[in-house]
Amino acid sequence: KPYIVAFQVHNPAIFNKSIKEIGGLEGLVIGEVLTCEAHPNSDHMHITTVNLGQGEPVQIVCGAPNVAAGQKVVVATLGTKLYDGDECFTIKKSKLRGVESVGMICAEDEIGIGTDHAGIIVLPETAVPGTLAKDYYNIKSDYVLEVDITPNRADACSHYGVARDLYAYLIQNGKPATLKKPSVEAFAVENHDLDIKVTVENSEACPRYAGVTVKGVTVKESPEWLQNKLRIIGLRPINNVVDITNYIVHAFGQPLHCFDADKIKGGEVIVKTMPEGTPFVTLDGVERKLNERDLMICNKEEAMCIAGVFGGLDSGSTETTKDVFLESAYFHPTWVRKTARRHGLNTDASFRFERGIDPNATIYCLKLAALMVKELAGGTISSEIKDVCAAPAKDFRVELAYEKVNSLIGKVIPVDTIKSIVTSLEMKIVDETAEGLTLDVPPYRVDVQRDCDVIEDILRIYGYNNVEIPTTLKSCLTTKGEYDKSNKLQNLVAEQLVGCGFNEILNNSLTRAAYYDNLESYPSKNLVMLLNPLSADLNAMRQTLLFGGLESISHNANRKNADLKFFEFGNCYHFNEEKKNPEKVLAAYSEDYHLGLWVTGKRVTNSWAHPDENSSVYELKAYVENVFARLGLHMHDLVVGNLTDDIYAAGLSVQTRGGKRLATFGIVTKKLLKALDIDNEVYYADFNWKELLKAIRNVKVSYTEISKFPAVKRDLALLLDKKVQFAEIEKIAYETEKKLLKEVSLFDVYEGKNLEAGKKSYAVSFLLQDENATLNDKQIDKIMSKLVKNLEDKLNAKLR
Repeated sequence: KPYIVAFQVHNPAIFNKSIKEIGGLEGLVIGEVLTCEAHPNSDHMHITTVNLGQGEPVQIVCGAPNVAAGQKVVVATLGTKLYDGDECFTIKKSKLRGVESVGMICAEDEIGIGTDHAGIIVLPETAVPGTLAKDYYNIKSDYVLEVDITPNRADACSHYGVARDLYAYLIQNGKPATLKKPSVEAFAVENHDLDIKVTVENSEACPRYAGVTVKGVTVKESPEWLQNKLRIIGLRPINNVVDITNYIVHAFGQPLHCFDADKIKGGEVIVKTMPEGTPFVTLDGVERKLNERDLMICNKEEAMCIAGVFGGLDSGSTETTKDVFLESAYFHPTWVRKTARRHGLNTDASFRFERGIDPNATIYCLKLAALMVKELAGGTISSEIKDVCAAPAKDFRVELAYEKVNSLIGKVIPVDTIKSIVTSLEMKIVDETAEGLTLDVPPYRVDVQRDCDVIEDILRIYGYNNVEIPTTLKSCLTTKGEYDKSNKLQNLVAEQLVGCGFNEILNNSLTRAAYYDNLESYPSKNLVMLLNPLSADLNAMRQTLLFGGLESISHNANRKNADLKFFEFGNCYHFNEEKKNPEKVLAAYSEDYHLGLWVTGKRVTNSWAHPDENSSVYELKAYVENVFARLGLHMHDLVVGNLTDDIYAAGLSVQTRGGKRLATFGIVTKKLLKALDIDNEVYYADFNWKELLKAIRNVKVSYTEISKFPAVKRDLALLLDKKVQFAEIEKIAYETEKKLLKEVSLFDVYEGKNLEAGKKSYAVSFLLQDENATLNDKQIDKIMSKLVKNLEDKLNAKLR
């Protein structure tokens, strides 16, 4: 048949997936279901007897809900090979729930003639039992090449695009190959009986729009060859006109749309945007509210189609259509992508438009479509091609230096080979010198606009395996820098946390901007927003690690794993409007490296040796202090203060004496937990890793021998105001005795009976030790007296 892009595969290894024989339908025959009874051991299976046209009827167990006696069906007989994805399986005699089954009654997707799996194929009553399925469907054996396309290869999203790439490979490897498109020279305007005007109001979103009319068509079922070509790639045939547009989009990568010309009110197609909130019913029957930046294809009175994405409910061709208007256009990828995301639509057309199609294939595909409509649906071409083009698409000019080619590839490739490869990839050599080439790259190669892109293409066709591994390795010596020191300390802290029962997590740097709405600690105005977000859940860069960890906690808790300890190292990002500078674009943006800890649930659970015990913020405090200790910082050298904000219901901040904040930790507010559907309390700590590294820059971690002289412990019961915190006692104690005081710890707190109103009692232990001598009572009493006096003077403390 005409209009089929075909090529022979000489080296299938270049494809990522497989080459699979499809069609043929060997072993499949038409059968008639004589009886159908419920399976005694199943609530959905049926036991059938099927007449296969010769011999005795066979018994087949079928699980399809629509099987019934009297149906004509497609049966896979014993020995038939069928495919499930890439897996091949053979039909064998088997027992299903204890009942013997000889064969299988098939659904569309099981034999490769469609995608429907809702039930078995039910054929018309005229189908004759015993007829081979391949004769009934008139399907010849064919081959499907299943190819993995990387996101940057928009040019390969068609059969012709893959053939074009394969052609370059074959030519380079000395294989005979030709590449040609069907001719459209037969295209001719036969009359001007159906002239439809085209107006493009938004040339930014639609750089090119073309259309032509065909009058007097007969919309009906497509011929078998076209139906089979569509079925074999998983498309359901609809009618001859729609099937032609689907065929061309997969053959050449140019999406087309076919309008019923009688529904184009006013005889004019207008490409424009509509007011915000305009209702529009799409082909799937869903009413959608349009955005002011949704490009629409309209007539004089109303919108007919979302440009490049989805058709309208009433604009397409049906069996009653007599005249059609064929559309072939190039829409701006960004406009299509954003519209498709806004409405949650992903169609064959939007998939290609949003990646970038060939702007120069618009007219060719329009002519091809018109010729195919004439051949398969009749009619006459009844207007000139209306081609509205803002500016012709230009080739990408690239300067290619041979020295850079050889440097990046790691091998000297002959100049003639380089020239052969680029020309076989349809790049034009516009100038040539001894040093390199000046190339014009066709506009359909949206991924090739720099010399390194061209070099990647050269290497891909030349063959990665043809670049030999060198026998020598050249390297230079480097000294360890700040990054190496940071990495070493990260591993040190990570090992410590893992030893404490933590699991490391790694969350996306992209996050949901809505998390930061109405937050004072992390205002939404300081978010680094994405210009082209994939979704509302990934539309900003995170300001804090907190929400990623809460998402992980929620995910685990919803799967009955609520007792958790997590840690994460990662960058956080910040935008400052006041620092915007047109000359320094990045001046307003900054990033900081952070360490986050999360603790939630039970610390001990289901233990025979210990009663269940909930985690607490004091447990988190110990982990925080251990991190500082592991890095060589002592808490009494730092400033610890209260912290209450919209992140923490109660928390503490840790700063250097110079006022640089190193960490915050505390209890996460109920409001944030509720937003992520978390029931348990969560305790969170945030370390500013960069500030930590600065704080320990001059810290020397050393060791001393265990003292040979005994330590002395003294306890004080102090009566204090309720507002006094232990941190204040600790600070005064270390300021009072800097040499001999080794440790201050709180071992009891009492509030209640026998105490004055507004008072509480702290029982505090002080550990004293001299590294060089044994302390005597006189020294000890002197230190303790001084401690008591300072506590009385500064905190109004009293001994109990």
